[in-house]
Amino acid sequence: MDWIKIIALVLIIEGIGPFLFPNKWRNYLIQMAQMPAQQMRIIGGFLLLIGTIILWLN
Repeated sequence: MDWIKIIALVLIIEGIGPFLFPNKWRNYLIQMAQMPAQQMRIIGGFLLLIGTIILWLN
């Protein structure tokens, strides 16, 4: 049951940007699509690390 709540929370957080700022969100996605794969991998790894640390501390 907790996984369903976690997925729901992720969907809510992910939906805030496109709902409130659709034009800025579109520009953000265009910029991300033009990033080198290595840079995106570094950003993704950093986000995974931060999320893991937050979960571990709670």
